[in-house]
Amino acid sequence: MESEYLMGGIMASLLGFVLLYRITAEKKATTSRGVAGYEKLESSENGIYQAEKDKKPDVIIVGAGVAGSALAYTLGKDGRNVHVIERDLTEPDRIVGELLQPGGYLKLIELGLQDCVEDIDAQQVFGYALYKGGRSTKLSYPLQSFDSNVSGRSFHNGRFIQRMREKAASLTNVRLVQGTVTSLLEANGTIKGVQYKTKTGQELAASAPLTIVCDGCFSNLRRSLCNAKVEIPSCFVALILENCELPYQNHGHVILADPSPILFYRISSSEIRCLVDIPVSQKLPSISNGEMANYLKSIVAPQIPHELFDAFISAIKKGNIRTMPNRSMPAAPHPTPGALLLGDAFNMRHPLTGGGMTLALSDIVVLRNLLRPLHDLSDASGLCEYLKSFYTLRKPVASTINTLAGALYKVFSASHDPAQDEMRRACFDYLSLGGVFSSGPIALLSGLNPQPLSLVMHFFAVAVYGVGRLVFTLPSAKRIWMGARMISVASRIIFPIIRVEGAQHMFFPKVMAKYCRPLAL
Repeated sequence: MESEYLMGGIMASLLGFVLLYRITAEKKATTSRGVAGYEKLESSENGIYQAEKDKKPDVIIVGAGVAGSALAYTLGKDGRNVHVIERDLTEPDRIVGELLQPGGYLKLIELGLQDCVEDIDAQQVFGYALYKGGRSTKLSYPLQSFDSNVSGRSFHNGRFIQRMREKAASLTNVRLVQGTVTSLLEANGTIKGVQYKTKTGQELAASAPLTIVCDGCFSNLRRSLCNAKVEIPSCFVALILENCELPYQNHGHVILADPSPILFYRISSSEIRCLVDIPVSQKLPSISNGEMANYLKSIVAPQIPHELFDAFISAIKKGNIRTMPNRSMPAAPHPTPGALLLGDAFNMRHPLTGGGMTLALSDIVVLRNLLRPLHDLSDASGLCEYLKSFYTLRKPVASTINTLAGALYKVFSASHDPAQDEMRRACFDYLSLGGVFSSGPIALLSGLNPQPLSLVMHFFAVAVYGVGRLVFTLPSAKRIWMGARMISVASRIIFPIIRVEGAQHMFFPKVMAKYCRPLAL
């Protein structure tokens, strides 16, 4: 198996050599996000109260998080009657979904939602600082060709969601209600709506030509609509540091620690979020008996920048330590008449790169553009066929963000394999070179350049760079073998992710869309 990856990697690395040659030349020139199934609906009248029938929404949206709220506003602004059902309308308190990449901010602007990051003490983010073994490098977003207000944004997730909900509810044709959706209503293979329970315990049903499920990573409806293969690669341990400054202002900080990365980013003018990643292969220390506090003090604290050390220890002593499993789930839909999945209910990746909200907003733009020419959504079968192209048209952004998140998490984590450890070192040094070496990868991470081919080329350019540094400085059989193993490691990391994403849709979305998308209804 390793030999197969090695051969595939050698071929792919040729692309890396081409890229490396070009960027080296350029550098020389410039410097020398309980399972419930279908509930059968025997007739369209069964279970639907008259008060609900009179509303006749065009679309039902399950969930009013980032994806659901943004979608409700977008479809409502386009003149659709939208019924949104959210389990809990109080302000959420989450430890993820706090960083919006510049590509996501541009999507907010495109959807007319950019004011949702105003008046919530959101912080501008202009890039990342990367730390490894006492060294650091600053990686700035390539924002030179954009307006000055374009940047990343970091904030309290709940504040952002509440602003999005308020924005959606401000439209007269958007109805936002609190209730728990218990099942999808299906008749003859077509989703007709949902069954839900209000906060007073009353059971109601709602019907619409199209139901869009956006109920997040804990979705209890997704298994009816997709092949839900959820993996948990790691867990985040979260703290809030108060009254301290980041070494690099307005930048997210990533520490390539042992066993896996540590993140810092400002979420308000007085608070810095810290996320400590613990791999699933390692037992999660208990918070209740003090094991977690001891782990953070003895293992994590010595690896963080000294500027944050005292605030980090104070946050541990304060005791507000929270944990959350990180989930990964490829997009594997079962196209079903009358229904569609969106957001973390549909597709998740490791949150290391903060790409979930950017992808959700990008998907909403794609879906809006597909639905805009359609005045009538009542032909469920025809609409289902038409919307199959959604899964292809989203691929450039989705596959770039998903692949990068999976690959970077593996590269940035410590390993007992010397070749993978060498890959980690090469990645840090490659990014530290500056110029296109950093601007290319950071443009991919930020959602500003969603090009999967560019991602693959940069990924193998890192491997080639590492091989070159090994072989050409002091050639030996051992170093040549280590270089070959680095190419194999790179291939083992990225090719399985590409296979899951679907290479044809990933690299040739426009060609595939011609086959997938029929004539407009």
